Amino acid sequence: MAERKARADALRNRETVLAAADRLFARSASPRSVSMDEIAAAAGVGKGTLFRRFGDRTGLIRAVFEARIEPLRQAVAEGPAPLGPAAAPRERVPALLDAVLCFKLDHRHLSLALEEAGSGSPYQGAHYAWWHGILRESLERLWGTEGAEGGAGGAGKGAAAPGGDFAAHVLLAATRADLIEQLVGRDGMTREGMRAQLAAFVGRVLGEGRTP
Repeated sequence: MAERKARADALRNRETVLAAADRLFARSASPRSVSMDEIAAAAGVGKGTLFRRFGDRTGLIRAVFEARIEPLRQAVAEGPAPLGPAAAPRERVPALLDAVLCFKLDHRHLSLALEEAGSGSPYQGAHYAWWHGILRESLERLWGTEGAEGGAGGAGKGAAAPGGDFAAHVLLAATRADLIEQLVGRDGMTREGMRAQLAAFVGRVLGEGRTP
């Protein structure tokens, strides 16, 4: 009983820390300005507790990000169309990118904090590799099928097949948090405006509207 209560208390304390960090990043003008001292004070724990549980500031940011994005990851891994694995690739690719964009719009400063943490490169993160793999697989399914059939989005006879690996990187780059911060935070683009721009860009990459 005591052990079960201790585990429940640990989980509750962990969520308290994650929620406090999430709030501070959301309120901050610059993610770099949020310190471990501030997070510890907001969560009502000692700074040493944060380092023991999360390792360092980057580990804490990653934990907050992963906790918040987990429902979306579950929808992609196991859910129904258009996000889930049973969706047709031409339907799934735009839906995946729109979902990532909406998540980063809703968690703008948290996403930016994660991209700025550590080496500053998103390509080294496990979360990025996961999304890139899902997108690459969907693109290869799309272009492989349509290319074989000579469809609108395929390479067609005698043409080079598009590279799913490269295209997945390019498409994900359009959802980078620093780009979102520039367009929304500085240039004043609206949420719906950015979603529309991304949808149009994805459509061009996928070859929508082309004729065989």
